[in-house]
Amino acid sequence: MTTTSTLSIRRFDARDTDAVVALWQEAFPEYRDVTRPQRNPHLSIANKLATQPELFFVATLDERIVGTVMGGYDGHRGWLYSLAVDESLRRHGIGTRLVAHVEQVLTGLGCPKLNLQVLSAKTDIREFYEALGYRADAVISLGKRLGELAEPAAVAN
Repeated sequence: MTTTSTLSIRRFDARDTDAVVALWQEAFPEYRDVTRPQRNPHLSIANKLATQPELFFVATLDERIVGTVMGGYDGHRGWLYSLAVDESLRRHGIGTRLVAHVEQVLTGLGCPKLNLQVLSAKTDIREFYEALGYRADAVISLGKRLGELAEPAAVAN
């Protein structure tokens, strides 16, 4: 970033789709894996636009999208998703500002706690969040894919 560059955070707009998909495919290699339909970035964007689109943000630097983050709030817990920063601009505070932005918006909605998940193999990402004050909860994260993405049920003996 140059000293004349201006970073701003705003709500996602549908015109941002191509730039966000490109950023996510760089930041999340699994989004390039066509054998994992649950990682389809276009589906993720469409789903977010159908559910709390006001909690989908992009960071722009001189009008170029350089970061993204999604938030969610169900009235009990908040969630942080899809934090991504252009690889060439990491360690310049963009991710920190995006997280702070979501924290501020969710706090304004009355959200008492913000959760996020990090793949266990991504220790560098975990260290980033720990530096921002996030700690591992004493829980086990369970998940189940639904609908078209569901895995076949195990047969009981």
